[in-house]
Amino acid sequence: MSVVLDTTPIPVTERAEYWHEAISRTFIPLDVSLLEGMPSAASITSHRLGSLQISLVQAGPQRVVRSRSLIARGGEDHITLALQHRGTARLVQDGRQVLLRPGAFAVSDAGRPFAKELPEPFVFTAFHWPRTAVGMSEEELRELTVTAFEPDGGTAALVATYLGRLARSAGSLEPHIASRLAATALDLLAALAHERRGRSAPEAPESALAALARFKDYILRHLGDPGLGPEQIAGAHHLSVRYLHKVFQYEGVTVTRWIQRQRLDMCRRDLARPGAGQATVAAVAGRWGFVSASHFSRVFRAAYGVSPREWLADTALPAVHAVPASASDVPG
Repeated sequence: MSVVLDTTPIPVTERAEYWHEAISRTFIPLDVSLLEGMPSAASITSHRLGSLQISLVQAGPQRVVRSRSLIARGGEDHITLALQHRGTARLVQDGRQVLLRPGAFAVSDAGRPFAKELPEPFVFTAFHWPRTAVGMSEEELRELTVTAFEPDGGTAALVATYLGRLARSAGSLEPHIASRLAATALDLLAALAHERRGRSAPEAPESALAALARFKDYILRHLGDPGLGPEQIAGAHHLSVRYLHKVFQYEGVTVTRWIQRQRLDMCRRDLARPGAGQATVAAVAGRWGFVSASHFSRVFRAAYGVSPREWLADTALPAVHAVPASASDVPG
């Protein structure tokens, strides 16, 4: 179901205040300054796909600022990818700035101050995730932020095309399918970050890549062991924990996070198998090394936007179709 905020019926003299509240309520606390004497009609149409919020934003010229005081008010644990459709946008963060033209996209991090200026009437789609769902290291996220990705080929073009199609179909997707497609979007974003790190960071030596392959193989063969961790992995290979962490830096993620990702993926697959309803969620979690059922539920929801029980129910029973998106949800 779509959620629509529209200033068309609002008196012109009250639109600025209404729009400011609408933007902050939809995304994160922001300071919005309209750059026109008579505010144009504006709208936000949003859909929820698991942990991902997709919002089509159409409005007149304006400037948006995320200051340190606003960060203190909340929302600092989110990132936003903006895919530009009409007009241009200038994004400034971390002392860098980029210009977005139609077809391009950029990522901003709500945990650090930024400013965005849109000098003309615009349309863009915002993809808004909690950082916990993204599953990237701080270094990977910084590779993505304040960079204009042009859809002129390669991984960036694939990401832009996929996100555009996902946004257009968001209002008509079944819940469990929507969550999976949102997870795929994050996988593509992670691939883009990994590609950029590969260009800017020195290539891993063959010895490190070989060690990384051995470590991963060991982890996958011992995922069900609750005691699996850096100390156990390093000890099994007669190497130091420090070296283990150093090798995983080439992967762009910590050892512990990589283990958790693999465990969550195996749990998700098991819960989606035919007949999975005969096993309890706790039993599936325990099978893949999660000691605490409550901890497993928290990290599962953070990763996929639904609880393990909801995922199990969605994959076991016929889903109810969502109300189709209206024609106004599709950018022209």
